[in-house]
Amino acid sequence: MEKVVQKTTSKGQITLPKFWRGQFKTTHFVLEPKNDVMVIRPIFLNDQDNYRIIFNADRDNKGVGVSAKKLLKEIK
Repeated sequence: MEKVVQKTTSKGQITLPKFWRGQFKTTHFVLEPKNDVMVIRPIFLNDQDNYRIIFNADRDNKGVGVSAKKLLKEIK
């Protein structure tokens, strides 16, 4: 699999390249820190029962995202 270097935006966001997103029939992904890496895995609707959504911009913030710093503060 090809490696890609992505830079975060000023809001702390990254973009998953289209050729990777297109390999999965979902728009939801799980991010999981493991030691010194961040693992990003697709999640499918039938798998969501195994995960807890901690932030939903539409539900929690009138459709506006939050910074990673603020999100980390909220979940600690």
